[in-house]
Amino acid sequence: MSAPRIPFNQLRPADGPGDERAAIDAAIARVVGSGWYVLGPEVDAFEREFASACGASHAVAVANGTDAIALLLRAAGVGPGDEVLVPAITAAFTALAVTSIGAVPVVVDVEDASLTMDPAAAAAAVTSRTRAILPVHLYGQAADVHALHALAIRHQLAFVEDCCQAHLCTAGGVPVGLRGVGGAFSFYPTKNLGAMGDGGAIITDDAEVATRLRRLRNGGQRDRYHHVETGINSRLDELQAAILRVRLPRLADATRRRRALAARYRRQLPPGVRPVTERHPGHVYHLFPVRVAERDALQAHLRADGIETLIHYPIPLHEQPAFAPFNPAPCPRASAAARQLLSLPLHPHLRDDEVDAVAASVDRFMKGRVFA
Repeated sequence: MSAPRIPFNQLRPADGPGDERAAIDAAIARVVGSGWYVLGPEVDAFEREFASACGASHAVAVANGTDAIALLLRAAGVGPGDEVLVPAITAAFTALAVTSIGAVPVVVDVEDASLTMDPAAAAAAVTSRTRAILPVHLYGQAADVHALHALAIRHQLAFVEDCCQAHLCTAGGVPVGLRGVGGAFSFYPTKNLGAMGDGGAIITDDAEVATRLRRLRNGGQRDRYHHVETGINSRLDELQAAILRVRLPRLADATRRRRALAARYRRQLPPGVRPVTERHPGHVYHLFPVRVAERDALQAHLRADGIETLIHYPIPLHEQPAFAPFNPAPCPRASAAARQLLSLPLHPHLRDDEVDAVAASVDRFMKGRVFA
């Protein structure tokens, strides 16, 4: 099979202005030369720099985004048997983080426009066993944090934010991850800030939470060989931290580019193709999903035109067999959206003419079709 003319993403280090490839090579050589590969000066420096970029007092680097969510829930006091509200549309790893600590994911429906957690559905799902609300800032856009945080306060619930797709995202001018206990981030290679492997981090303004997170990520050790609680082994390595330190200063420019490309799509896409609503100008466009009635046919048409697309996400959480034991309630808005969603290419290396080509191909497909 030949490579697509317009691939969905481009993950190789960029050459040219700024010379990212050379900077990453130098960062890797620096770590290799130091002989220090775990919990060393690169991780320390990255934690300070990432906290500053997010407007947070503390950042704690961990092995991946799933661990970031799970550890943050534990630091918030969530444990076995506790219920955690999660949205129906997200990567399954959001709910898997909940189950990994023995807690119960309670899947709630999403808003039709933004596809983030619906505050009314969340309110209806609260029981005496609920201990936390875990909104996902989906596709790079903040959920309705004002309503959801108010709900958490009203019921004395922990407010923990899944920011794994939302690096530098804001809502009402406030960075995500800072309204409640903290925010969990992923540095999986496809993320807006991506490592060359797995990685994650947690931000918080609570010094006690940060202290406990540092202990939990390192086997529950208060100091070496003194394990005061049952933590896990979840440590960002020095190589990934050094790579992330190269990419972090470039993130603001990359985010501006993502927003410009999204605006270009919005101007050109034809009727019948509905981009997910932009609720906040702080949207960072990790992905650019659209909804279309004939999703599978459009995807096949674009593939034939050499344009690669993906689906985020084809199976909502309440329909995933892994979560059937928790008897999730129906989420009709999520089910309907999952049959229509298609993510178009969007990344900082995408050219304007490539966006134009994608939009033109979509337009050719839609011509002559009639939609309600």
